[in-house]
Amino acid sequence: MSDASTILDQLNDRSREVFRRVVEGYLATGDPVGSRTLTRDFSEKISAATIRNVMQDLEYLGLLGSPHISAGRVPTQDGLRMFVDGLLEVGGLEDTDRELIDATVTSNSSDVTGMLDRIGSALSGVTRSASLVLAPKHEAPIKHIEFVSLGHDRALVVLVFADGHVENRLFTPPPGQTPSSMREAANFLNSLVEGRTLSDMQRRIAREIAARRQEIDQLAHALVESGLAVWQDEGDNQERLIVRGRANLIDAGVDETDLERIRILFDDLERKRDIAEFLDRADEGDGVRIFIGSENKLFSLSGSSLVVSPYMNADRKIIGAVGVIGPTRLNYGRIVPIVDYTAQLVGRLISDRSER
Repeated sequence: MSDASTILDQLNDRSREVFRRVVEGYLATGDPVGSRTLTRDFSEKISAATIRNVMQDLEYLGLLGSPHISAGRVPTQDGLRMFVDGLLEVGGLEDTDRELIDATVTSNSSDVTGMLDRIGSALSGVTRSASLVLAPKHEAPIKHIEFVSLGHDRALVVLVFADGHVENRLFTPPPGQTPSSMREAANFLNSLVEGRTLSDMQRRIAREIAARRQEIDQLAHALVESGLAVWQDEGDNQERLIVRGRANLIDAGVDETDLERIRILFDDLERKRDIAEFLDRADEGDGVRIFIGSENKLFSLSGSSLVVSPYMNADRKIIGAVGVIGPTRLNYGRIVPIVDYTAQLVGRLISDRSER
């Protein structure tokens, strides 16, 4: 399909109104919208036959589709994309929604993960969808690193930070790792650790490995990369990916095919595949971003949409993201300001805690 904005500019007023009403009707009910439904409150007096002709033209352009021969029309993914980019009217945040989200952060607890968990639950409840929170990495300078073998396919990296914070991260070591390779990896890292954050070290390590590749045993090299690149396993106290409210998707009246797609989606999330993509894609621009269906490879099998916004620390550096996952017929106009407000709130809370 040609560029969506170009097609939108080429539509006349009647075609644009038909398209807008079909999409809004579908987003409100989830059902195909028929020509007779549109004639009831259309801005001009036109027949159902005329509207059907317009809908056929929009279908030819790839903006609408018909699930059954005798049914009305629904927007395609391209149609939804064009609607979101060119016709979506974003409302203001409702006071009740703001109050429900604010109520989750009245505690003075220093437990950031617990706070984000409560915010994720509130976001899920307010939107009646699933919520996603990508928690920030701990960015204080590191004091010491140690690797501990837990078995042939399981190991632990212990990160001790200068501010006293300790993180234990489980990861799968490279095949054939030995106690000596683990000690070599730890010694190598601890020689670089002074005054550096984990992000600083990852960049430094990449340079050091390139410069000293012959000095580092291949297994120790792989162990370094595995130990620092892994996300914490689910259930860890420092869990980075928090997903809440999956039942809201299952309760949305989906059929068996949709239910299987949702199962696949959450299997992917729970295995933490492509988690970093949320942050990478959100980092491409400020504010809320909307990914519809296959636009995000993590959601290509689920037929779901993601409304996501990054949040920043006091230095205006993106450190995490919050979002809402739901069917493609999400009420985007209402969800966008909720996600935007929640991201700004999380950013302020994280910044306030770092200044204490």
